Amino acid sequence: MLKCGLLGEKLGHSYSPQIHGLLAGYEYKLYEKSREELEGFLRGGDWDGLNVTIPYKKAVVPFCAELSPMAARLGSVNTLVRRPDGSLFGDNTDAYGFERLVLGSGVDVKGKKALVLGSGGASVTVRAVLEKLGAAPVTVISRSGEDNYENLSRHADAAVIANTTPLGMYPNNGAAAVDLRAFPRCEAVFDVVYNPARTALLLQAEELGIPHAGGLTMLVAQAKRSSELFTGGSIDDGEIARIVDILRREEQNIILVGMPGCGKSTVARLLEVKLGRSVFEADELVEKAEGRSIPAIFAAEGEDYFRARETEVLADLGKRSGAVISTGGGCVTRPENYPLLHQNGRIVWLRRELDRLPKDGRPISLKNDLRELFEKRKACYARFADLTVDNNGSVWETVEQIIQAL
Repeated sequence: MLKCGLLGEKLGHSYSPQIHGLLAGYEYKLYEKSREELEGFLRGGDWDGLNVTIPYKKAVVPFCAELSPMAARLGSVNTLVRRPDGSLFGDNTDAYGFERLVLGSGVDVKGKKALVLGSGGASVTVRAVLEKLGAAPVTVISRSGEDNYENLSRHADAAVIANTTPLGMYPNNGAAAVDLRAFPRCEAVFDVVYNPARTALLLQAEELGIPHAGGLTMLVAQAKRSSELFTGGSIDDGEIARIVDILRREEQNIILVGMPGCGKSTVARLLEVKLGRSVFEADELVEKAEGRSIPAIFAAEGEDYFRARETEVLADLGKRSGAVISTGGGCVTRPENYPLLHQNGRIVWLRRELDRLPKDGRPISLKNDLRELFEKRKACYARFADLTVDNNGSVWETVEQIIQAL
């Protein structure tokens, strides 16, 4: 059996083993190596093929007996194959991955002005692909170069923006290199970051109605091409979309919103049973952080204080992947909570008849007429929701509806 893997200095969580497991049947491991260990591992390690990630994409080049034309042009290698004579062949499948991302988006970049945000290794790759696809001119924006973030106004006519910086990448979610409102002619936004699924840049593109695409397709496409190099075989391009769909379904959070007492906690626990996912209760986490109950928080500090603490909890929960998150009934009243929840998840609005909603232990429900409260919040729930599910019948039917829809 082929022995393959991912080489890097600090790898943490990686989707690569899962992706390669879906592509082929070879062994795929994570290899964390220090710079001192790098040469010995490349020359004598027990492996047949490697993907290479930061900070070694340029460091491995001198060990290659041959480079692909793209790897030679970029001076960067992310795929290594040990040939029968023991020599190493280096390729750059990131270029293939980004090209598939652009082509799959349906956006024609030919003849359009493009900005590449960032000047690192990924920037070189993305610029080369955009130029290959006919974008012109293609300008790199860096922190200290001639074209930088202080003089972006000279590029307000850009039609394509591609982010290659780590801004907004987990665990530093929420940051973006630019404000898209400064580019009124922007027609497409690409981000090579894949975790979170929707970076702050992509969330803003979505809000502004600009076509956009994140880095997951690029990740899977480059892995597909790497796998072909490892095995010497061919993999149908349709596998890219299939695996992207699997990863999206498995990694996206399921977020439950709705009126107090609509059944969010119960549905969350049954989704845990059916899907084997971790469940997080936002209200419980607020209580744990405060060391007191929600009624006590309301009585002592008021609703505004509680909502601020709730947002802090949601900011942390929204960074997770593959979880079920049950929210408090009023979280939708703060617009800033939407991107926190939407960045990595699908939001499900559970609806239940108002006369079936309990009030016990719920300060807002006790203080307000439920119908008036619902009328105030109805539009907020609708704005947040990707999916609306009726929860007046069997709770198991509700759970099945959610699973089938997502």
